[in-house]
Amino acid sequence: MGVFSFSALKEDMAALDKLLFGSIVLLGVLGVVCIFSAGAGYAGRGWTYAARQLSWLSIACAAYVAIVSVGYEKIMDLAYPIYGVTLLLLLLTLLVAPAVKGAQRVIPLGFISFQPSEFAKISLIIVLTKFLSRYPPLTLKPFLGGIGVGLPALFLVLIQPDAGSGMVYVVIIMSMLFVAGPPLKYFFSMMIAGMALLPFAWFSLKEYQKMRLLVFLDPTRDPLGAGYNAIQSRIAVGSGSLWGKGFLQGMQSKLRFLPEPHTDFIFSVYAEEFGFWGSFLLLAAFGLVFTRVITAGMKSRDIRGKILVAGVAGWIWFQMFEAIGMSIGLMPITGIPLPFLSYGGSSLLSVSIALGLVGSVYASANSAKRYKQGRI
Repeated sequence: MGVFSFSALKEDMAALDKLLFGSIVLLGVLGVVCIFSAGAGYAGRGWTYAARQLSWLSIACAAYVAIVSVGYEKIMDLAYPIYGVTLLLLLLTLLVAPAVKGAQRVIPLGFISFQPSEFAKISLIIVLTKFLSRYPPLTLKPFLGGIGVGLPALFLVLIQPDAGSGMVYVVIIMSMLFVAGPPLKYFFSMMIAGMALLPFAWFSLKEYQKMRLLVFLDPTRDPLGAGYNAIQSRIAVGSGSLWGKGFLQGMQSKLRFLPEPHTDFIFSVYAEEFGFWGSFLLLAAFGLVFTRVITAGMKSRDIRGKILVAGVAGWIWFQMFEAIGMSIGLMPITGIPLPFLSYGGSSLLSVSIALGLVGSVYASANSAKRYKQGRI
């Protein structure tokens, strides 16, 4: 791996995980299709949303290939500056981003919007990889140090407030710490401490956040208010039955009963139109992504590669689980985007960059293997 060049790109393409890249393209295209359908019933903006998402998908694929070519090793050298810049961007969000539905998350930049919290996930993974590989959390001090590295980003996201992204950050930190190999007693101690703090966490939530948790337990508690989204989403998913109603035939989104169909509840749109078997194929595509991500981590002999892969795997798995879970009533509604399917350039680009880092781990492991075998 070296600095970006076309010769280096050609060399890296030979070691590229084509199954992972193909899965990204497949999921991205499915996302464009679903966004078109969802937008068709949302002020007739299907073509507009789909065209924008397709443009972002093209950029995301190019970013994936570029990151693989550069290599995670080079990027790791800039871990602390990159993390520092994203922390400044998170702070800037609190200062300049307009409040939308009580939260400050997106910085408007003319005809596009920028969400720093999505890219901060990448920088958090990079900086934690750097820290944990240099200071293995085998004793309490480096274990707490690893948590301390992630706390500034977590704090800045929570005060936006964005509890959904905050949960993703926690999953990233815990996944990476676990793979770094600390004693399990540290995790058990954290679980006990977390359970003890739950009552205090409840009182720190805003009223709308408390209501989301209450309607998760009983959506009929407020069927025309906070529980409306959950009820309509379940209706959409259930009405898809085995084979679905067909592309562009989903009534929940077309008649605008389903709120935010192109973002928060994109899975509900997909499930209504393609049914159980279509949803099964979607989960299979995500399963292939996770299989390739885990394969990259297992192939790597570099502890940095293993820790990095753990962070990316935890991130994408949790967002998929939460986004689909909230659509079918298994998880509370948080507004977390479903990777590759939900509308939004920041989410799509950041996930693709993260998988590009995984792809570079895979390519590096393959290059090392071929070198040992005398092929290069």
